[in-house]
This record gives sequence, C-alpha cells and structure tokens, in this order.
Amino acid sequence: MTSIEDINQHLEELRKRVVRIIIVIGIIFAFVISCHLYPIDVSGIHLYYPQIDPINNVAAQITTHMKTSLIPDGVQLIQTEPGQALFAQIYVGALVAVVFGMPIIIKEAVGFIKPALKEREIKVTSRVALPALGLFITGCLFSYFLVIPYMLEFLYMFGDASGLITFLNIMDFITFVLQYLLAFGISFQIPIVMYALTMSGIVGDDFWRKNVRYAILAIIIFGAIITPDGSGVTMWFIAVPMMVLYFAGMIIEYKKHKKDLNLKS
Repeated sequence: MTSIEDINQHLEELRKRVVRIIIVIGIIFAFVISCHLYPIDVSGIHLYYPQIDPINNVAAQITTHMKTSLIPDGVQLIQTEPGQALFAQIYVGALVAVVFGMPIIIKEAVGFIKPALKEREIKVTSRVALPALGLFITGCLFSYFLVIPYMLEFLYMFGDASGLITFLNIMDFITFVLQYLLAFGISFQIPIVMYALTMSGIVGDDFWRKNVRYAILAIIIFGAIITPDGSGVTMWFIAVPMMVLYFAGMIIEYKKHKKDLNLKS
C-alpha cells in the first residue's frame, strides 16, 4: 500500500511541476500584455522588436489582426461596457501564453506521470509529445484561417441580406474565436490519442474500426454542442474535420497492425 510519505512526495513533485508551468505561462502572459512589437528591417529581413507599452500591447495587436482578418465586411466590432477590451486582451494573452508554453506543459506532464508508466508506455509517451504539440498548433491554424472566417461569414450573411447593420461585442467575438481555436487544437489530437491507446495496449488494434459508428455519433454531438446556432449547418465545420482525423488515425493503425502481422509471419 502507498504510504502517506509517498503521497506527500507525489504531491510535492506535482506542486513543483505546476509552479514551473505557472512561471513560464506567467512570463509569456506578462510579455504579451505589457509589450508592443515594432517592425524593423535587418538586411532586408522583416523582424520585430519589443517595447513596453501596456495599452497598445501584443494582445491588442493580435485582437486588431483578428478583427481585420476574421470579421466579415459590414460587421462592427464594439464594446458595450467599460473594461471589455481589457478583458478581451487578457483572454488573448492567456491563450498565447498557453500555446507558447505548451512544450513546457507537455514536458512537465510527461515527467510527472513517467515513473508510473511501464517501459512500453514511456516510449509511446515520448514519441507522441512532439507530434501532439504540432497537431495542436496545426488545429489552431486550421481553425483560424479555414474555418472561423467562413463560419462568421455564413452566420452574418443573413443580416447583410436583410440590409441590417450588425454589431458584434468584443467579448463575444474573442470568446467565439478562442473557443474554436481550442476546440480544433484539442480535436486534432484524435490520431495521437488513438495511436497512444493502441500502442500502450489499452485497446485492441480493431477497436477503432469496430466502434466507428459510435465515434461518428459522438463527433456529431460534439459539433452540435460547440457551434453557436441551431441551424445544423455550422456544426459540420467542426464534425467533418474531426471525422477525417478519426479515419486517418484508423487507417494508420490498420497499416501498422498489418505491418506487425507481416513481420511476425
């Protein structure tokens, strides 16, 4: 049985790793909400250098870029209460801090659970750490450039067709964007989760093929929950990419299983 001393050691180890994560995220967050990036040309290369500017900070620059690249023509971005723009910048700064701090988050998480894993599970965890980060960033970029602009355009084109002037609250806009960035960043982990569970022996090689119907149903329900309207159209912006990822993971596992069978024979 695990003694109280062992539990205290685990809790102390967890505390140290959480503190490291908080420090890294805090430093990145402080930079994003306190500095402004100014452009500079160095030998024809376009670079940026930071200066302290808590008002026109990096979070405000990112918010301005999102406003320019995501909001459809004719939609006015506004704040209806004092401080909404400030809170929007805090939300943006927190997301940027989490994204750029993700390598440390993954490193500390893997380091904490590593002693409890078997050798095979440790190898799997080490293999998936970097791809998981890459897929999270890819999901965020996919959402930002290929999903959110078209979804906003679709949702607001009905007001334009009726000759209406649409006002969008800054907090609603930032919450909407961050919600989809995180949703796609997490959903792009599907192949990694499938690979990790199969390689660690938690599920069998044919588990994903046998349960494909339930997976599709769960994905559709998830898309319906996370999308803001009840039209049943925008949920496919979420569901279809997730289905593609699921089938991609299933194909990868099938090919690997087939390769293992050939090696054994």
